Amino acid sequence: MCMVGDVPEFDIEKIEMDLKEYVCLDCENRFKGLGKSIICPACKSSNFETVSVEK
Repeated sequence: MCMVGDVPEFDIEKIEMDLKEYVCLDCENRFKGLGKSIICPACKSSNFETVSVEK
């Protein structure tokens, strides 16, 4: 991101996003994703299922 002038202060850890946790059904890798075109970062498969996350 390119900014001119003062840089606004924010903590990336505090930004709430709709991250979901997935498990790849091909390589069993667990990962978090955001968006509509989710692929496994380990094997590039789109064969996954959503893992229920308890809060």
